[in-house]
Amino acid sequence: MKFPARVIISGVKRSKGVLESGQAYDSTKVYVSTILDDSKGNGAGSATAEYTWGTSENFERIAHLFKAGKPVEFDAELEIVTNGKTQRTQVVDLRPVAVAKG
Repeated sequence: MKFPARVIISGVKRSKGVLESGQAYDSTKVYVSTILDDSKGNGAGSATAEYTWGTSENFERIAHLFKAGKPVEFDAELEIVTNGKTQRTQVVDLRPVAVAKG
């Protein structure tokens, strides 16, 4: 199930290489501000949650937006997927909402 969301991303990191076993890896992680669960009265505010967003090519698309060291707002396309037992949310696409000049 795909759905849109507006998200605040505080950072982005790429990872690409080959393990000693010979297996290649290539991914981009984005760090999204996520509301803490307050259903039991033990959480308030937000924390940063890590999401995988495709390959390291995606890093190249948005890394320049974080040069000022400030979070950036994006319109995201997210998707909930399952293996039949557990579900997870993954990032399908990100588009910056606005980039401050300066």
